[in-house]
Amino acid sequence: MNYKLPKSERLYAEKEIKELFNEGSSFFLFPFKVQFFVKKQGGHGTPKVLFSVSKKKIKKAVDRNFIKRRMKEAYRLNKHLLSTLDNKALILGLIYVGPKDMGFHDIQAKTILILHRLVKELNANHSGHE
Repeated sequence: MNYKLPKSERLYAEKEIKELFNEGSSFFLFPFKVQFFVKKQGGHGTPKVLFSVSKKKIKKAVDRNFIKRRMKEAYRLNKHLLSTLDNKALILGLIYVGPKDMGFHDIQAKTILILHRLVKELNANHSGHE
């Protein structure tokens, strides 16, 4: 199993980020707002993910970066849950809006719930969000 999170699996292109927020769907599962979008063109099938922490909720950059590191680690360890998505080009945004003192185990548990819900939603909607 590949536990790496290379640049090819991170969302950084401005065009794709705009596409995610303009055309994507979302749901809220405390402490995350989850944006997701399935591209019409096949793509390479590897989910791309964006991690964001609300500046309004967590003022200090040090604290925001600490939360982002926890989010990345939780996603990296559990991204295999998305492997059931049959080569869909998924773009995923995880926006953290919770308190700054949330522990890693809580973040990881919520990340697992998010990935399960995402797989369930995308498998239920066979055509994707096209």
